[in-house]
Amino acid sequence: MTVSVVQFGGSNCDRDAVRALRHLGIDAERVWHEDGLPAETDGIVLPGGFSYGDYLRAGAMAARAPVMNEVRAAAEDGVPVLGVCNGAQIGSESGLTPGAFTTNASARFQCEPVHLRVERADTPWTAAYNAGDVIEVPIAHGEGRFEINDDAYDNLVADDRVLFRYCDAEGEVTDAANPNGSTGNVAGVLGERETVAVLMPHPERATLPDVATSTDGQGILRAFAE
Repeated sequence: MTVSVVQFGGSNCDRDAVRALRHLGIDAERVWHEDGLPAETDGIVLPGGFSYGDYLRAGAMAARAPVMNEVRAAAEDGVPVLGVCNGAQIGSESGLTPGAFTTNASARFQCEPVHLRVERADTPWTAAYNAGDVIEVPIAHGEGRFEINDDAYDNLVADDRVLFRYCDAEGEVTDAANPNGSTGNVAGVLGERETVAVLMPHPERATLPDVATSTDGQGILRAFAE
């Protein structure tokens, strides 16, 4: 399959995403947003970075780029879409997934490895794991706090659309293990279709064994090969 990694002005993880996907034997190409999605696109990554300098709100301007109409249409057709970090912000701002991402509770940029508990193992993005597994993946964000109102959060949980929660090394979901103050320690969620997901941590930075201290992110990206 061919995965289109959509590059906006200010994206800075597009090359990392392409390299990680290719390492897993998945064909991936960077696509400049103004050029639109290639006809042969079989999967889409919205990568991390600081699209348009995070002006207005992180991801808000990129979410209104014409290419996002194509991304939404592709998602409706079942094309797998993964938003990572700034891509998660773009995904939520464009309505692909519920909730929003805002300034960390610490009010500072945070770049560190975190532990994630796999909440579901029956989705394309988590099929490589077992429910309850703990993986280590890095974060790098200043606006990664997942916010959602109480009713919408209850619906998210009831619909079983939480993919990952921040936890400690033993898998306990605690306030101390929540790096940014996210509601319910949520680190990743599904859209209405299970082929659409966004997450704040960077699986592409936990994929290449020669540069990463953990390769736990490989399982998430392997979804494109499945």
